[in-house]
Amino acid sequence: MDQKKIYPTPMLDILEEGPWPSFISGFKRLRDKHPEKRINEMANSLLGQLEHSYETRKGYWKGGTVSVFGYGGGIIPRFSEVGAAFPESREFHTLRVQPPAGNFYTTAMLKQMADSWEKYGSGMVTFHGQTGNIMFIGTTTENTQHFFDEINEYGWDLGGAGPCVRTAMCCVGSARCEQSCCNEHAIQRHLVNTFTDDVHRPALPYKFKFKVSGCPNDCVNSIERSDFAVIGTWRDEMKVDQNEVKAFVKKKGRQYVIDNITTRCPTQALTLKDDDTLAVDNKNCVRCMHCLNVMPKALSPGDDKGVTILIGGKRTLKIGDLMGTVIVPFMRLDTVEDYEKIVEMAQNTIDFFAENALEHERTGEMIERIGLVNFLEGIGIDVDPNMVSSPRQCSYVRTDGWDEEAEKWFQRKAEEKAAAAG
Repeated sequence: MDQKKIYPTPMLDILEEGPWPSFISGFKRLRDKHPEKRINEMANSLLGQLEHSYETRKGYWKGGTVSVFGYGGGIIPRFSEVGAAFPESREFHTLRVQPPAGNFYTTAMLKQMADSWEKYGSGMVTFHGQTGNIMFIGTTTENTQHFFDEINEYGWDLGGAGPCVRTAMCCVGSARCEQSCCNEHAIQRHLVNTFTDDVHRPALPYKFKFKVSGCPNDCVNSIERSDFAVIGTWRDEMKVDQNEVKAFVKKKGRQYVIDNITTRCPTQALTLKDDDTLAVDNKNCVRCMHCLNVMPKALSPGDDKGVTILIGGKRTLKIGDLMGTVIVPFMRLDTVEDYEKIVEMAQNTIDFFAENALEHERTGEMIERIGLVNFLEGIGIDVDPNMVSSPRQCSYVRTDGWDEEAEKWFQRKAEEKAAAAG
């Protein structure tokens, strides 16, 4: 690019100092080395505006309305308030694109999308945003429609943006992880296929997120980042290969195992015996996954696998961070009907959220405001002792009605046991 037209960036240049990669260096590569002149100019203009923001300590991006035909969401509008000074980036919209479950791509897919984006956008891409989308950052209002039409032609769709059901996300799962306890990709596909219309046409008080993790390691942060979290787990005994335990002890030493595994169990459910075998108190195991992660050959999830469903997780908004509350402690997923139960529960939750939440209020904040019991009644879920969000922390708890609820719970468990035996 012509050096006379390059905006000076003395403050941004400082961000390139030090041992770590800098996003400023990436912007400059687009400005100086990309073969497409239009992209050179967009990157140069963006750097100029960013330098101006650093000088004035003020952001100059504002929102607006940008969409594609038939869609109400999926695009984050960005209009510059200083567009007259930096015209090539005066419109710098972001398109959110729904990725495949588990983020599996072929190089041909990636090249195809990259070619389309360099044709219509700035060349900047993020894999992936917090909700899980592919973020195509920087294009004009006119090119928004062109880019979407092209990628939609070969199979891609927009993700969520605005007060809608957001793009679902799941971990890589059983395709590459031995800790997986469920079919994460099937769960995500059922949810995405059912709620596609709610993704594209915002009609909720605020956003609603799905995330699916295959085990309690929760690699997609579903418990604290999603309104509806599905986490794989098991309810029988952890599997222990004592020969592998002995091999691990022999390699690392008894003291290492005691210091780094048994004493770090949050419920002290592990005991290293004198013969270098490991005893597990499964009734007190809370599935924290620490021991399984450290000794993956020796310890693995049990065979009775299923999922736990938690609702209400979110980051800071009105009342601070919330982790999801257990709504379904354990649920097997063996048949299509089981997956349909998850979808039905999600539909009931979204319907209740749409009717009862305040504007700009997340599901967890709604539950805090109206009470968990009212929420459970609204979505048709029975109270369960596992739903206690903070046990053993307060002795001042109302106990009237507990006997009736406990009786219902024990009756339900007896019926489930009888049905399983029959």
